[in-house]
Amino acid sequence: MNHDDHVALLRGGIETTGGVWADFGSGTGAFTLALADLIGPTGVIYSIEQDRSALAQQERSMLARFPDTIVHYRPADFTRPMRDSVPALDGIVMANSLHFHQRPEPIVQLLKSYLHPHGRFILIEYNIEQGNSAVPYPVSFAHWEKLTTRCGFSNTRLLLTRPSRFLKEIYSAVSE
Repeated sequence: MNHDDHVALLRGGIETTGGVWADFGSGTGAFTLALADLIGPTGVIYSIEQDRSALAQQERSMLARFPDTIVHYRPADFTRPMRDSVPALDGIVMANSLHFHQRPEPIVQLLKSYLHPHGRFILIEYNIEQGNSAVPYPVSFAHWEKLTTRCGFSNTRLLLTRPSRFLKEIYSAVSE
């Protein structure tokens, strides 16, 4: 996938420019860059990633492509409370990071607590039921719908699917 694919996966879940968003488990920033492209220079991004070298690489890429975007890089484990590091959010992006956790519900509940009441949670995941060593605990769209209902989201919708050369397909969904 390239930058245009990443933007396309997020686009349907982001209605306006600006706002305060966070990318949890942001890695080297493929979806952080897509988020910057969509919310524009009036938005603010909090990029949360445990790997400091990935954050450094992400920061270099962001400065090269979107130098006017305000990004706060936070080396942290998103499965632990971090209320002092993240303000109330208009939106969350989480791409290919929830599938590493056997119990996603407490994580989703924690992240939801950072959202404004009308905030959005955009998930990008592999749409498979059976895990493997690379994706140990997949979160298919059907699983995500049930999980978000249990976590108190009122509306979850599928945004886009793309074929995956690794595992069937990847999807994006937004929950409100």
